Amino acid sequence: MAITYYKRLRMEIDLNGSALPRSLPEPLYWAPWDEPLLADHAEVKYLSFRSEIDAAVFPCLGDRYGCQRLMREIRRKPGFLPEATWLIAGPEGYVGTIQGVVDYGPIGAIQNVGVIPSYRGLGLGRALVDRALAGFIQAGLERAYLEVTAENRAAVQLYRSLGFRRAKTLYKAVDG
Repeated sequence: MAITYYKRLRMEIDLNGSALPRSLPEPLYWAPWDEPLLADHAEVKYLSFRSEIDAAVFPCLGDRYGCQRLMREIRRKPGFLPEATWLIAGPEGYVGTIQGVVDYGPIGAIQNVGVIPSYRGLGLGRALVDRALAGFIQAGLERAYLEVTAENRAAVQLYRSLGFRRAKTLYKAVDG
């Protein structure tokens, strides 16, 4: 069995208190964390990642039940931060998700940024990250990070435009 190595970037940002939640285009709206929405976060995560490179790097993202399991794990983390965990909702249901936790340091950690394909290009990823960063600031954190697969150039570019900078390069081994 061959092993494939995926280059991942850990990107960090200083939180200087300037992250302001962006408004969403009509008719979309923010849905704050609520325990009964866990399955909705998982479903948006699945719809967002199932056909993307990250589903190869993290096979659970390409599986509906894997996303449910992952979302339950994120929720159970001791540092789970509801203020940094959001859904974007619209007339057809939920279309974007982000989860945030307080990691060791303490530092904010964005777990996943997902926007379903038919809603990409509307600035929703940017809005989700800004909303999570505002939640980290509200929690008194001074730094945040995320990890991204280097091949996901659009995401890397988005995070750079928001002020994230590469702090470390990692390699994820995946059995293929």
